Amino acid sequence: MPGAVLLDLSGVLYDGDVVIDGAVDAVGCLRASGLELRFITNTSRRTRAELIEHLHGLGFDVAQQQLFTAVDAARAWLRQRGLRPYCLVHDNIRSEFDEFDQRDPDAVFVADAAQGFTYDALNRAFRLCQAGAPLLGVGDNRYFSAGGEMFMDAGAFIHAIEFAADVQAVIVGKPSADFFALALDSAGASAADAFMVGDDVFADVQGALAAGIPACLVRTGKYRAGDENRVTGEFRVVDSIVQLADELLSG
Repeated sequence: MPGAVLLDLSGVLYDGDVVIDGAVDAVGCLRASGLELRFITNTSRRTRAELIEHLHGLGFDVAQQQLFTAVDAARAWLRQRGLRPYCLVHDNIRSEFDEFDQRDPDAVFVADAAQGFTYDALNRAFRLCQAGAPLLGVGDNRYFSAGGEMFMDAGAFIHAIEFAADVQAVIVGKPSADFFALALDSAGASAADAFMVGDDVFADVQGALAAGIPACLVRTGKYRAGDENRVTGEFRVVDSIVQLADELLSG
């Protein structure tokens, strides 16, 4: 059994406002076994405080120090470099960047901006990057599931800016090895002694494998039949977090 389990949120624990059947008890059993749990997400439509509140409201016992978000990682990256970001983000999380002077921006940060992905907004990001501003992306996700529907995610828009401006984005969330390392360090676990659980075969599974972390793909959330054949490498595939918890705890 691993020493730490890294759990994606949306698609693994819940879908929109609906808990994945049995997920609350499964997480409770994993915690009771003594495993170090860390919850890692590229979700960028809720602030950190709202995510914690949402998780608690759904019945998940998650402490502040157990939650790692790509938005937190983005703020740390910008803060360390003293940059003034142009934030192409969802209105719900705009306040997360109030600490930064955003006048005359010299960097671009792109998250899930939803209706904010207008041509004017994307063109401004393109022009800044073409002029030399670094491009920071929340993640490389292609799409996500919410309420049973699929939506384009930020990765597609980040790649559009990369292509137009001929730049390479710095990805701060999954599948970045540095992002996984933050969660592992806090759990006092090595990559080989951990396990990543996600519904995104690229960001969660392929990203974890590239970072040396054993991984598991759940057939919930954004999973679609055949996803397990879209990447190479050895990883576990289960129906849900419930099956994974049963298998881990039974050895």
